[in-house]
Amino acid sequence: MQQDSLIDKHSQTDLTPNVNPPKLGFLGVGWIGRNRMEVIARHQAGEVTLISDPVASNVEEALKSAPAAQTTASLDEMLTSDLYAVVIATPSALHAEQAIAALNAGKAVFCQKPLGRNQTETQNVVEAARAANKLLGVDLSYRFTQAMQEVYRVIQSGELGTIYGVELTFHNAYGPDKPWFYDPKLSGGGCVIDLGVHLVDLALWCLNFPEVKTVTSSLYSKGQPLTSPEDQVEDYATASIQLQSGANVQLTCSWNLPAGQEAIISAVFYGTQGGVAFKNTNGSFYDFTAERYYGTRTETLCFPPDDWSGRAGVVWANRVAAGEQFNSEAEEFVKVAEVLDKIYGR
Repeated sequence: MQQDSLIDKHSQTDLTPNVNPPKLGFLGVGWIGRNRMEVIARHQAGEVTLISDPVASNVEEALKSAPAAQTTASLDEMLTSDLYAVVIATPSALHAEQAIAALNAGKAVFCQKPLGRNQTETQNVVEAARAANKLLGVDLSYRFTQAMQEVYRVIQSGELGTIYGVELTFHNAYGPDKPWFYDPKLSGGGCVIDLGVHLVDLALWCLNFPEVKTVTSSLYSKGQPLTSPEDQVEDYATASIQLQSGANVQLTCSWNLPAGQEAIISAVFYGTQGGVAFKNTNGSFYDFTAERYYGTRTETLCFPPDDWSGRAGVVWANRVAAGEQFNSEAEEFVKVAEVLDKIYGR
């Protein structure tokens, strides 16, 4: 199958309802898993066939939105059914193992980020997808916002000239509410793997995944340099990513930062012919704008609102329904994981 450009493949045109939506199983239906399930169902991109979650209240809530779905006690039971694909929204430590099991059973997979806690786990999932020849998707959701699509379009047009600087920021005034996020053996890390993964993906994706030359970083926990990464996770991090092209990417991310608002989220690209930015508005986690910079002049390319939550899953489900199989773009997940490993010094 001929591969379309990323901007076409990830655009709004992929949200057309499917005539014969694939049967999907949803493994993990807490807040984010249930949201993805509801959005996929609303767009008629997939049939909610099976639901599995160890927390009974999560299952009860999910069934309110998908009363025709059946429930199952485990992934193993789910994989013996006639499902075409599985959507995974479980704790990070389970992602790689569960994704590989689903792929080995011949199911396409859409997984919450991170796909793996490190590069090795991520590579193992991608290899399983390749061996099974099944489409693998990861919920790198900011790619699918209208604002980020505008930023991508500007960068790909070449009108910025030579891009030499990228500034990435994600400050979350809150920390995760699940204990496993704070155990590096279960989470793979702190704010970098939770929030920074999105930003690193956006930068590399927009720049067509260039070679990374060097990575330096500083990680902190509760205001002090991180001294025991085996036992602690970082809640503040900075990193400098030098690309082979000579461009530099600066990353800063945090949990619980007293930044004066709920969130600061941005990806800004500077070139010899101007700049372009993806930015949240008024401290929102959901409202984004795209801006084009010409010296001291700013042009707004995209305004909120934009109902983007869950859009990545809809696009993936429609690609599954269209018969897409393994795509080499899955290697992008490995390249992002490699940069995260370097930020963590592993």
